[in-house]
Amino acid sequence: MTHYPVELIQPDEETLEIRWSDGQLRRYTVRDLRDACPCATCREKRNAPPPPAGTLPVISAEEARPLRVTGMKPIGNYAYGIDFTDGHDTGIYEFSLLRELGEEA
Repeated sequence: MTHYPVELIQPDEETLEIRWSDGQLRRYTVRDLRDACPCATCREKRNAPPPPAGTLPVISAEEARPLRVTGMKPIGNYAYGIDFTDGHDTGIYEFSLLRELGEEA
C-alpha cells in the first residue's frame, strides 16, 4: 500500500513537514529538498566531475538569496512540484522519494 500526504506544514521558512496517510510526520529542510531535486539537470550536476581547484562558481541573484519554498503543487496523484526561491521549479518529487527523504518527526 502506498502512503500519500494528507497535510503540508511549514513551521518556519527553512523547514517543511508532511503528515502522511499512515500518521507518520516527516520533517525536511528546504536545502535537503533542493539538493535532492530529481530533475535531469540536477541529476547531471550531481554526477558531474568537480570543477578544477580554485574555480569559483558564478551564481545568479536568485541563487544568492536565502533558499525557501515559494510554492508546491500536486502533480497527479503521485507527486509534488516544488518551487524554490533560486528559481528552480522543474523537479517532480514523487511521494516515494519524499517518503525516503527527511526524518521522522
